Amino acid sequence: MLGAAGVIFATAVLIYIPCLKGGVLWNDPDYLTTPALSSLHGLWRIWFEVGATQQYYPLLHSAFWVEHRLWGDSMLGYHLINVLLHAGVASLFGLVLRRLATPGAFFAALIFAAHPVFAESVAWITEQKNTLSGVFFLASALAYLHFDQKRTPGLYAGALFLFACAVLSKTVTAPLPAALLVILWWQRGRLCWKKDVLPLVPWFAIGAAGGLFSAWVERTYIGAFGAPFALSLGQRALIAGRVIWFYLGKLLWPANLIFIYPRWEVNTAVWWQYLFPLGVLGLLVALWRLRRVSRAPLAALLLFAGLLFPILGFFNVYAYVYSFVADHFQYLAAMPVIALVAAGWGSWKSGTRKEESGNIPQIAAVAVIGVLGLLTWRQCGMYTDQETFYRTIIGRNPKSWMAYNNLGDLMYASGRNEEALAQYQNALGLNPNSQAHYNVGIVLAAEGRTAEAVAQFDEALRLNPDDPNIFYNRAVAEARLGRLPGAIADYEAALRLEPDFPEAHSGLGFTLTYMGRLPEAISQCVQALRLNPDYRDARFNLGFALAAAGRFREAIIQYEKALRLDPAFPEAHNYLGVALAAVGRWPEAAAQYQEALRLRPGYAEAMKNLEAIH
Repeated sequence: MLGAAGVIFATAVLIYIPCLKGGVLWNDPDYLTTPALSSLHGLWRIWFEVGATQQYYPLLHSAFWVEHRLWGDSMLGYHLINVLLHAGVASLFGLVLRRLATPGAFFAALIFAAHPVFAESVAWITEQKNTLSGVFFLASALAYLHFDQKRTPGLYAGALFLFACAVLSKTVTAPLPAALLVILWWQRGRLCWKKDVLPLVPWFAIGAAGGLFSAWVERTYIGAFGAPFALSLGQRALIAGRVIWFYLGKLLWPANLIFIYPRWEVNTAVWWQYLFPLGVLGLLVALWRLRRVSRAPLAALLLFAGLLFPILGFFNVYAYVYSFVADHFQYLAAMPVIALVAAGWGSWKSGTRKEESGNIPQIAAVAVIGVLGLLTWRQCGMYTDQETFYRTIIGRNPKSWMAYNNLGDLMYASGRNEEALAQYQNALGLNPNSQAHYNVGIVLAAEGRTAEAVAQFDEALRLNPDDPNIFYNRAVAEARLGRLPGAIADYEAALRLEPDFPEAHSGLGFTLTYMGRLPEAISQCVQALRLNPDYRDARFNLGFALAAAGRFREAIIQYEKALRLDPAFPEAHNYLGVALAAVGRWPEAAAQYQEALRLRPGYAEAMKNLEAIH
């Protein structure tokens, strides 16, 4: 067994070498431990504060917390752990199949280790959800199968504990008790309520509770609601049927694998879309009739569909915004199909006399693993860096508005505004949603095209009137255009939607200062600093409001605090000079004006103030 595990681990590491040098991708920052959670108190929050992490998978985030303690922001460690966990899942898969006396168990484990449909789960750090939960899932299954033979309380308790760990890592593992019943039926041809079903009742309760809670978190904290999720039961049934065939096809013929697949147009009025669920039902009926010959194909299909159940479309998952399918969704579900194929190979190998066929079955197995490994190696190439990642998605799925949008985010973050605008406009052309209009507006505002930016924010708010960030950015743009009443109204709208929004409090305070509403302005800036004491702009804006109220000595204190936060802040140097001059500290004022000019040569207001002193 150790030798087989060594081969599996060596195969996985060799195949996944290209992904070891990969960086942060997609939503990895939402899962990797943030500074706010890196302390022991942060670990407590991971377990006991819903919303502290994007999804409530406390065991997963505890693992990330430990990894962050070990190697910080070095991505190599995260990637290597994911590869090793994947190899561990493959090894445990082989052990479970051996426990079940399934032919070709080692071959099945190697297929799992090498198959390119799993590259997404292994090369993408976020999907340590899959690899970690997969280890617990299979360890629990293995322990329960031991319990089924020996019936000792310790084995049962251990198996139940491992299942709870799997659910706390990712709730897609919730169908395990149903899967165990299918396996027991496959072995025995029948199920006994007392012996088979009753021991798994607590498991069903844990799985159901975890799944329902996860669905609530997906809606409440991640945003899985609204128009993209307004699907009828009929549409969801059509999606479910198509999902099953889609994943089966990608597993048996892993060509053109894409991180973001095109989102299907699901229409209950289109007759051919009913062929997918009807085909699944027809296959179930056919395999049911064949059960007296062999129950294995029916069991494999039931396990495949059952393990896919959480993502068949009956529960909202945020990813449905851009696609109903993703390779990482079938990480566990693929196992029974792989086991069935490997068992067929094992039967062929054992039923063929060596003198007649030589080593053809073994040669075929090596060829299959070699081809799968090569495909996975190539697939890993898209995960090396973010730009390669998004451009590969666009190359394979040119209608992926989300990939254009995220590529635009990447370019905007690196100061490539013109390229970012082009990508956002591509996204807008494919899917004119609120986020796309908002992003275009952000870049236009950064480029000084303020009136055009406001028009984009207007459209974004028409489509999504409940987003405080859109109101905030429209307020900033309107203030630049001198539309101060409109800016104030937008800041106030943003704060009604999100009262703890320091940027909106600060911006509102600055605008109120220009309107002469000084007590309100000071109050807003103080509120911003209560929420974020290290907010540089709020310090400056408070100083500006205090100076406008004639409270120059207090203004000086705020300007100096702003400069401690950011010494290279020319406006703060200039207005600190103004406040110093107002209290008669002329030499110090002159020094501040000179520093403002050093930081920004040609700064007209600072030049004028310096000349006034001279």
